[in-house]
Amino acid sequence: MHRVREELSRRLLRLRRTALPILHSAISAGIAWLIAADLIGHARPFFAPIAAVICLGVSLGQRLRRVAELVAGVSIGIGVGDLLILQIGSGTWQIMLVVALALITAVLLDSGTVIAMQAGSSAVLVATLLPPGDSGGLDRMVDALIGGLVALAVAALLPANPLTVAHRQGKVLLGELAAALRAVAEAVTGRDPGQAAAALSRARKTTKAFEDFRTALDTGAEIARIAPIRWRRRADLENYLAAAVPLDHAMRNTRVLIRRALAALRDGEPAPAELPVVLTKLADAVDLLRAELAAGDEPLAARQLALEAAKQASVALIGEGGFSVRVVVAQLRSLAVDLLQATGVSRDDAIAALPPL
Repeated sequence: MHRVREELSRRLLRLRRTALPILHSAISAGIAWLIAADLIGHARPFFAPIAAVICLGVSLGQRLRRVAELVAGVSIGIGVGDLLILQIGSGTWQIMLVVALALITAVLLDSGTVIAMQAGSSAVLVATLLPPGDSGGLDRMVDALIGGLVALAVAALLPANPLTVAHRQGKVLLGELAAALRAVAEAVTGRDPGQAAAALSRARKTTKAFEDFRTALDTGAEIARIAPIRWRRRADLENYLAAAVPLDHAMRNTRVLIRRALAALRDGEPAPAELPVVLTKLADAVDLLRAELAAGDEPLAARQLALEAAKQASVALIGEGGFSVRVVVAQLRSLAVDLLQATGVSRDDAIAALPPL
C-alpha cells in the first residue's frame, strides 16, 4: 500500500509539472484551428493544430528553431506531394515514391532530422488524405505557419516561470556535487576504499543531472526571451548561466579526484589530516551556492568559503603523501577554481587566489 501511494504521488507530481505545457498545447491547437478555419476560411486546416501541438511538444528551449524547421519540413513534404500526386495519383508505390523524394529533398537541403521527418509525414498526409488534384498546398503551408506562430504566442502570453526548472535541476546537480565531496571526505577520514568506490560510482552518474540542468537553462533562457512578463527574470537566470560551464568542470574534476583518492586508499598512501576538512569546506560552499542561486542573490558567502578552501590547498596539504595524494590535491585546487568561477570570479582571479605549490 505504501508503494502504491508513493507511485501515485510521483505520477501526480509529474502531472503537476507538465500541467502548463498540456494547457499550452490544448489552447494552441484550438486557437490555431479557429484562425485557420473560421478567420482565414480553410476547409480542412488540420496542419494548423498539428503544427501547434508539435511545436509545444518539443523540449522547451528549442521552440523558436523548431517552428522554422516544422514549417520548412511541412512545406517540402507538401510541395513534393502535391506536385507528384497531382500527376501520378495515389497508391502504394506512389506513397513510397513521394516519401522518398520528400526525404531526399530535405537531405539535399542539408536539413536536420525534424525537417526530414516533417517532410516525410507531410508527404504521406498529402498522398493519403487529400484527393489527387487538390490545389490546397499553399493553404496547408499557411496552416503550418499559423500553428507554429500560435504556439509561440500562447507560450509567450502564458509562460512558465523560467527559474522554476532551473532551480529544480540546479538543486539536483549541486546536491549531487556536495554529496560526492562529503562522501570522499568521509572515505578518506575512515580510510575506507569501499566508501570511496561507492562515491565514485554515484559521481559517474551525474552526467544526466548536468544535461538536465543545461536543458533547464535553455528552457529558462527561451522563456525569458519570448515572454515579456518574464523579462525581469533575466538577471537571476544569468547567475545560473554563468555557473553552468564551471559546474560542468567541477563535476569532472570531482570524478577524477575521487578516482585518485580511491587509488590512494587502496595503495595505503598516507592522507593529510586536513584533506577531509578542505573537501567538506568545498561541499559546504556548494550548498551555499545552491541556496544563493535559488534565492537570486549574488553568491558571496559561497565565494568566501570557496576562497578559504582554495587557500588551504597548498603544498603543506600534500605532506608525506604519494603520487595519488598529490593528484588529489591538484584536483582539489582545480575544483576550487571551478567553484570560484561558478560564483562569478574570473578564472585569472580564481587562479591567483591559490597558494603556490
